[in-house]
Amino acid sequence: MANFGKLFIVPTPIGNLEDITLRAIRTLNEVDLIAAEDTRHSQKLMQHFDISTRLISLHDHNEAQRATQLIEKLQQGLNIALISDAGTPLISDPGYGFVNQCRANSVDVIPLPGACAAVTALSGAGLATDRFRFEGFLPVKQQAKTQVLESIERETATCVFYESPRRIADTVQAVVDVLGAERKVVVAKELSKTFETFYSGTAGEALEWLHADSNHQRGEFVLMIAGHKSDVNDIPEEALKLLKLLMAELPPKKAAAIVAQQYGLKKNTLYQIGLEFGS
Repeated sequence: MANFGKLFIVPTPIGNLEDITLRAIRTLNEVDLIAAEDTRHSQKLMQHFDISTRLISLHDHNEAQRATQLIEKLQQGLNIALISDAGTPLISDPGYGFVNQCRANSVDVIPLPGACAAVTALSGAGLATDRFRFEGFLPVKQQAKTQVLESIERETATCVFYESPRRIADTVQAVVDVLGAERKVVVAKELSKTFETFYSGTAGEALEWLHADSNHQRGEFVLMIAGHKSDVNDIPEEALKLLKLLMAELPPKKAAAIVAQQYGLKKNTLYQIGLEFGS
């Protein structure tokens, strides 16, 4: 095992080429082989940074077979970098099976930090970030999409989805239908690119914005849905008063735990209400 090569997970820019890290460039230059989702697409990036390392494809349709070949090369001592078309590999991109097999075969997997559309969008959205739930792409079929949205109806964490330009309007319409027109959302498009745009409002307002101009439906999207707000009407007035009193002296989680124990309530619900007190 000591002579095994290493697998490096290397994020690449999601738009602006300046967002690649110095470590990523050095790693791509130093490895023996780069496994890319689309070699033709990635070749442009390699040329821009004058990286001459050989590319080999690894995508949804060949991952099972290719992973076996690449693990053999790693066991022979070659170092390999894994990249996707944009952003951090495996985040709604191929590679899970390959990385899983590397771990199973005692191959060191070294992930590099870098660009990720979900985190980039979330950090600039103005929605709660203490907890978030990443769901990748919603299903294409309407019934399956509705079922996923129904499953997050009372989710208190911010939910993050990727969406394509041809489906973004239909998806926001589904949000309106399932979660209500008043649910707060943020639509982010073309992150780090020239026409980067954030639209913040209710789901109903976002749908109107998308239909107001065909350009609003162009680009790659990150759709963020605000978490369900706990209904303070479900909490006894005495419990709310105690929660407010304790939060003046204690962290929200500690205050919520004390009130939950005192009144037999759910700690997470009280915690979310406590956060709303401070917002």
